[in-house]
Amino acid sequence: MIEKAPVAPNRVRTTPAGFGWVDHRFVREGYIRNCSTDALALYLLLVTVADQQGVSFYGDALLCAMLGWSRPRLEAARSNLQHADLLAWEPPLYQILQLPAKGGEQHDQ
Repeated sequence: MIEKAPVAPNRVRTTPAGFGWVDHRFVREGYIRNCSTDALALYLLLVTVADQQGVSFYGDALLCAMLGWSRPRLEAARSNLQHADLLAWEPPLYQILQLPAKGGEQHDQ
């Protein structure tokens, strides 16, 4: 068995006050395969800037500027995330959604 230890021990991540996270199931249950590379870039940005409930008020113009994208490119990435059931959008708010329960069941909050 391989012993797991940091490769760069002087750069071990800690949890900062403005921490954003991605559920491990995003990879393990294959959600990542349903996303284009643009959708993944947008998801990463939104996860990073969203609040504790997954909500971000970053508008389309700012997101396009931050990513260096045209509006149609942003719209395609957003549509991909919505179709994958990872994102809700009601201008100007974006919400990263909790992943559905395994088997497609939704969690009641």
